Amino acid sequence: MTKEHPHAGGETQLAENLTVNEDHVLAHNVDEEPVEANRRLFTGVLLKVVVLLAIAYSGFHLYTLNVAPMETWSFRIVHVAGALVLGFLLFAGARFVSGEEGAARHRWTTWFAAAALIPAVYALYQTYAFHQMILGGTMRIPAELESWHFGWPLLAATGVGIVMSWFHQRERARFSVPDLVLIVCSVAVAAYLLVVFNTTMRMTTGTAFAPVGISFAAVAGTALIMELTRRVAGMALVVIALVFLAYVFAGPYLPGFLGYPGLSVQRFFSQVYTDAGILGPTTAVSSTYIILFIIFAAFLQASKVGDYFVNFAFAAAGWSRGGPAKVSIFASGLMGMINGTSAGNVVSTGSLTIPLMKRVGYSKESAGAVEAAASTGGQIMPPIMGAGAFIMAEITGIPYTDIAIAAIIPAILYFASVYFMVDFEAKKLGMRGMREDELPNLRLMLRQVYLFVPIIILIVALFQGYSVIRAGTLATISAAVVSWISPNKMGLRQILHAFEIAAYMSIQIIVVCAAAGVIVGVISLTGVGARFSVLLLDVAAHSHLLALVFAMFISILLGMGMPTTAAYAVAASVVAPGLVQLGIEPLTAHFFVFYFAVVSAITPPVALASYAAAGISGANAMSTSVASFRIGIAAFIVPFMFFYNSALLMEGGWFEIARALITATFGVYLLSAGVLGWFARSAAPALVRLLLVAAALLTIEGGLWTDLAGIGLAVVAMLIQRKRAPTLAAA
Repeated sequence: MTKEHPHAGGETQLAENLTVNEDHVLAHNVDEEPVEANRRLFTGVLLKVVVLLAIAYSGFHLYTLNVAPMETWSFRIVHVAGALVLGFLLFAGARFVSGEEGAARHRWTTWFAAAALIPAVYALYQTYAFHQMILGGTMRIPAELESWHFGWPLLAATGVGIVMSWFHQRERARFSVPDLVLIVCSVAVAAYLLVVFNTTMRMTTGTAFAPVGISFAAVAGTALIMELTRRVAGMALVVIALVFLAYVFAGPYLPGFLGYPGLSVQRFFSQVYTDAGILGPTTAVSSTYIILFIIFAAFLQASKVGDYFVNFAFAAAGWSRGGPAKVSIFASGLMGMINGTSAGNVVSTGSLTIPLMKRVGYSKESAGAVEAAASTGGQIMPPIMGAGAFIMAEITGIPYTDIAIAAIIPAILYFASVYFMVDFEAKKLGMRGMREDELPNLRLMLRQVYLFVPIIILIVALFQGYSVIRAGTLATISAAVVSWISPNKMGLRQILHAFEIAAYMSIQIIVVCAAAGVIVGVISLTGVGARFSVLLLDVAAHSHLLALVFAMFISILLGMGMPTTAAYAVAASVVAPGLVQLGIEPLTAHFFVFYFAVVSAITPPVALASYAAAGISGANAMSTSVASFRIGIAAFIVPFMFFYNSALLMEGGWFEIARALITATFGVYLLSAGVLGWFARSAAPALVRLLLVAAALLTIEGGLWTDLAGIGLAVVAMLIQRKRAPTLAAA
């Protein structure tokens, strides 16, 4: 999703966020929630209504997860419906216009939408009538009644509401009638599913006995999810979801492995709103772990811990060569781990770090690329890993703690690679660090180191055996308690504000998970994932490496333009089963897919994180994406090593793991030197760069003989560089 920051003006943002006081504290409000270009900014009564709904939505989840558990599917239905209601309240379907211009443009759409409001309300009323019939002992509602008094009115209202919202242009502080229609339709879908779907009729889904109203509700619900996804995450995921939906009905006519017997419209949609699709693993995770950690992140944000993370990074590393770039690695990695979105993290922390990188000598492209690579790396940084670790645990059944432990070495290698690239470029260009009088006071930062306590409590609780939900709740409570001894104390107002911003932050990821659920449903119901696995096995018969390369390209292709959560969920359904059938361990296979789904955010030609960084730095978007791809190059190599050396995922003895870490880190160092062309204090010629890249690949591989060969090539490269040193000095 492309976000518009309230002060997205590069140097202007630096002036806004970088104010130096007597302690030289730089960062202020860097983790302030960005305001998207199509987000409404209400005032007065409307603002109060939205705030109360947002607080209630977040509070409902925290209460239900910890105090009064709700029946699983009912909880997920309410979870998705609440996000749809808040999403249509907050995000407009068309651009905003000024008063006089808008008056002429919204008049006809208002009348059409007002007419559509009648069938929408009627469909909602029918859910109440059906409920009364069921309470009266009716075992099955007549199909004609469901079709003509609920289904067709609901579909008509949904279709008219969506289309009118595309043309309905109003002022930013005004609500719209088309979106009111969509809200009523969202409530009607949820009400029907809770009344009819959540009874004994639920057992009939996918059969000829399924009530026809479920299919109508699922079609309308899917359309509403697609429309809100378009508003908050762009067209990429919508287009991919529509392609998969088209495959459901076109598949029987396709040749080769894509062909399948076919599903009717009613049979498919009677199942897509079950745990085989929208209410499946992706929504299961978003309704529990993700929403909980979004609330945790909101509490950290409300208590200004994000500012502290960035200021601490500046105090610790800002003085070194290319200081702001190294600060970006630390701060963006830490914040990206928590907030779960690469592009959103670029906008928040990059608004401060990118202008500072440009100030000390980095080009616009390099400054944006470093921020994009660091923010993307946050998605693979344990213990939280954005939201991917939770979805991986849900899909594979592997304990979350095992996944977090396995991610340690790959995360070290990724951030070490980015650090080496940044440091080599700083040496190459002769950059300086920031002066002491430009940096925050390190002693002051160390006195506030207790602000890391909530994250420490989270990690300790997880590894003490607490459930993820209990550990996340304890960390959230500790964030509020710790704030009471910090300069930014959280009172009741700040706590309620944290619940409010948590609801706003959650809308995108919840609706994206629901949209990904549609794709996952298509894959499971049509069996295309299994047929893809057969294709992957055929490729592997010739070469396992070729099969892995094929899986890499598919994972990146599926992830382009999509948020990390959706990208991994889709790739895990299509690619990972085939890798498991190749004999790869499930953890290794899913990590392989997960890493390439993550780095799709910095992979040209569609690189969301790089594009967001380019918007702040003022650089060309494609140039920035190419530069970020180069900086994050290790992430494209390390996953292949999982297949050859499982010690990189902490599987094996301690000596084996330690040797793998040391040699792989050395390999990443050589790889960075070879890619950037700087080694042994001087620029490296083409031959030396080739030797360094070859040595890097050999040492990352992890075998004893390959390590020795890699070290040998590195020594040769060093000797060549030393032999050239007198010549370079004379020049």
